[in-house]
Amino acid sequence: MRNYLDVAQSWMSGDFDPETRVKVLELKNSDPVGLEDAFYRNLEFGTGGLRGIMGVGTNRMNKYTVGMATQGLANYIRKHVSDRELSVCISYDSRNNSKEFAKITADVLSANGIKVYIFDNIRPTPELSYSIRKKGAVAGVMVTASHNPKEYNGYKVFWSDGGQITAPVDTDIVAEVAEITEPSMVKFKPGDDAAPIEAMGHEVDEAYISDILSLTLSPEIRAKHTDLKFVYTPLHGCGVRLVPECLKRLGFENVIHVLEQDVSDGNFPTVVSPNPEETSALKMALEKADETGADIVMATDPDADRMGIAVRNNEGKMVLFNGNQTASILTYYILTRWKELGKLDSSKYVVKTIVTTELITDICSSFGVKVHNVLTGFKYIAEIVKRNEASGEFICGGEESYGFNVGQFVRDKDAQIACSMIAECAAWAAEQGLTLYQLMQKIYSEFGYRKEGLVSLVRQGKAGAEEIQQIMADFRSNPPKELCGSPVTRIVDYLEPEKTGQPKSNVLQFFDEAGDVVSIRPSGTEPKIKFYFGAKGDDADAKIGKLKEQLVR
Repeated sequence: MRNYLDVAQSWMSGDFDPETRVKVLELKNSDPVGLEDAFYRNLEFGTGGLRGIMGVGTNRMNKYTVGMATQGLANYIRKHVSDRELSVCISYDSRNNSKEFAKITADVLSANGIKVYIFDNIRPTPELSYSIRKKGAVAGVMVTASHNPKEYNGYKVFWSDGGQITAPVDTDIVAEVAEITEPSMVKFKPGDDAAPIEAMGHEVDEAYISDILSLTLSPEIRAKHTDLKFVYTPLHGCGVRLVPECLKRLGFENVIHVLEQDVSDGNFPTVVSPNPEETSALKMALEKADETGADIVMATDPDADRMGIAVRNNEGKMVLFNGNQTASILTYYILTRWKELGKLDSSKYVVKTIVTTELITDICSSFGVKVHNVLTGFKYIAEIVKRNEASGEFICGGEESYGFNVGQFVRDKDAQIACSMIAECAAWAAEQGLTLYQLMQKIYSEFGYRKEGLVSLVRQGKAGAEEIQQIMADFRSNPPKELCGSPVTRIVDYLEPEKTGQPKSNVLQFFDEAGDVVSIRPSGTEPKIKFYFGAKGDDADAKIGKLKEQLVR
């Protein structure tokens, strides 16, 4: 087992800049616990890339860990890609150090003879996905930690199809990155024979927006309801220009901004966490909605791939939709319009993740549309789209964690598309005399009431990681026999791919006789273990509370 003190010492005497050496010494002298956490392991380059707290150390996001990851990626590309020009697209969000990490990534790739297309300023993750296909690039890198707190940053790797890397490419890249053990192995500085670095900007923006607008379904109805009033906040992130621009071009004239949150700032000064899943993140937008009488609030996370919304209930009070509700209402709207437009046939399909509401399955079944269930993570949705390119057409797909996408232009969740579609859906509902809240109630009355809940237990550091693994082990050795008094009839362990037909994953699901389901999984990007609850029936609200009491330990 490695001695973290020896590793820390090497950072004070090896090939590291003076500022880094001083910071390691400060940690050693004043924060021994922090020193251990910074050096006890290497920051894992997982199947999606890197994500971690910024700072010095092997277990932190910094210029050395970013450079080493990029060198491994470059080595993989040069060894395995020979059928096209070697090029990579790069984007970055508004987080602290994102621009610097993106520049390091560009320099290392260029120094390795790989052409780089890099956005001239912050751009959303889905636009990075779009640009890869637009430029015919081999891969893409997005520097972001999505909706994590300000201390974090990350590095997502995408492949030529525009989706995040999946097997076998992901594990092969991980292996190449693992071979880069010292910063001295990294080509940090492009030389005279370096590949070009080319800026992307307005041209890609325009193509991206044009393709988003082509996905919409009800132009005549939109034109009749341009007076709908929206509050939009980018939560200090990338959505600040493109979301309002899409809404404007769709004809929606009353888009109200939360001006303090239009400022792109990696410290996220007006929120504790820039996560549209959390009510507190939407506090200022909800206040603005009440001040202005807005109908709907829309919020996007820092890299503008997730969207959260709030709508007015029958008493005129703003209530938040969760990701399951938003995905369900959009699926219902899109399938209804596709049917009316004569676009549905047996080749069309929808994709959702295994922890996303079964209401989507029920909706699709009523339209005769096939549903693919995949592991948690939008990369698995993108993988289905890639696999079926020649034989079917992807309509839409979603996940409970506020991700949604429509069409095949982008191979990741896309808040620009989701905001555009929810605005159009609101106009479509208004044409029927309904609010989005009332449309959701209509869907429940047609397909049965469902309620979902989520509990995330945060367990930091080495001890926390061990505790999370122990929780999973305990549920495997002693699974629940009933859920809210209803017998458990099926247990699915995704560590058994031969039984699930899915890639191996550390996920457990428990299904009961009444139609309820509980899923448990460690987060792949945060120090959390997540409990997903899905209850069915008129008493679903009460059952969610009981399930939490029963299972969260």
